[in-house]
Amino acid sequence: MKSNFLPTLRLLSTRSIHLSASLRTLPMVMLLALPLYSHALPSDANQPIKLLADKATYSERSGITSYSGSVVITQGTFKMTADNITVNLSQGRSINSAVATGRPATMQQVVTQEKGVAKGQANKIDYNAVTGIVTLTGNAKLVQNGASFAGNVIRYSLKAGDVEATAGGNQRVELVFPPNNSNSQSGIR
Repeated sequence: MKSNFLPTLRLLSTRSIHLSASLRTLPMVMLLALPLYSHALPSDANQPIKLLADKATYSERSGITSYSGSVVITQGTFKMTADNITVNLSQGRSINSAVATGRPATMQQVVTQEKGVAKGQANKIDYNAVTGIVTLTGNAKLVQNGASFAGNVIRYSLKAGDVEATAGGNQRVELVFPPNNSNSQSGIR
């Protein structure tokens, strides 16, 4: 019996956090949003992008875009919430990295209709576009289809699908899998 315990976090990509509240950067936003959909429901790509924050700033010189104050980003089934989100853009205006912080910062999205919603939360969510690694740090938890990972740090490779969970201090990593029955799928995937 093959255990399929690797979570499908491709949908949890923080690529959508590059959105700008400024209309003068709308063309940049549209270009940056294109890679977001490679791992989401196809219908999500056709949905409007909505960003709510108390404050949004963009520095063209440094390529840093920051959002603060109860930040909420939605598009289709994708939703991300955080106290603060900072995005580092390359000179070509593609995302180098994005960091969301909060108590907790959260992400969720429907993987497929069969696999349901995947949800992640942590004090900090760090996305490295160069390596394709999403790192959830501080009280990190990942849940999908009734199964979950919990630990101090959860690292997920969008490219390879690998997951690494580590504990902190005297804590241990916790994995919980639902019972295999005819009404639920086994494992996280």
